[in-house]
Amino acid sequence: MRNIGLLGGMSWQSSALYYRLLNEGVQQRLGGLHSARCTLRSVDFAEVEALQSAGAWDEAGRLLAEEARQLERAGADVLVLCTNTMHLVAETIESAISIPLLHIGDVTAQAAREAGVRTVALLGTAFTMEQPFLRERLARHGLDVVLPDADERADVHRVIYDELVLGQVRDGSRRRFAEIIGRLADDGVEGVVLGCTEVELLITQDDSPVPVFPTTRLHAEAAVAHALRDD
Repeated sequence: MRNIGLLGGMSWQSSALYYRLLNEGVQQRLGGLHSARCTLRSVDFAEVEALQSAGAWDEAGRLLAEEARQLERAGADVLVLCTNTMHLVAETIESAISIPLLHIGDVTAQAAREAGVRTVALLGTAFTMEQPFLRERLARHGLDVVLPDADERADVHRVIYDELVLGQVRDGSRRRFAEIIGRLADDGVEGVVLGCTEVELLITQDDSPVPVFPTTRLHAEAAVAHALRDD
């Protein structure tokens, strides 16, 4: 079994979900008392968020690249960056390590294509929705990506940073997300990418009339498959 390197803490709420999903996935695949071989480096999200807010992406990339190097030195065989937003600096991280980075956009797009979905709505932080890095990655796989309108994007971002990263899961916010998803579905989207690793703490398939693609779960499942493959 390969060692999965987890670069987390952004936020720790979703990193904890990654850890559970990885171990559940390995146990389901191998049975018995098996669990995932993994190494975690968890950053202080307050430091990363300050760089996000300042638009200091180069500095954030250098910070995470050093964390990734530490994971490689600790024996990680593959890197899982436990956040959608910080895939904005994925190329900087990849250039700093010799192990593969399992890109969250690739595994999500693969799941959408396998489900026969071509047009997806993207829900995530304002950085993820409004900057092109994830939309373009999904588009490389043939997906058309639709965004919520400006007021909806503001509500999604607020719920993520003011509630979900603090572990607060509120029924009113779930209703607001469901309303946004319903409006997008009415406008013709065929699926919804939960493009923030905390959003699936709030939203499940039951909240959507179209297929949802939970990036944290899909990323973790792909990591398990990579760790257990024979080659």
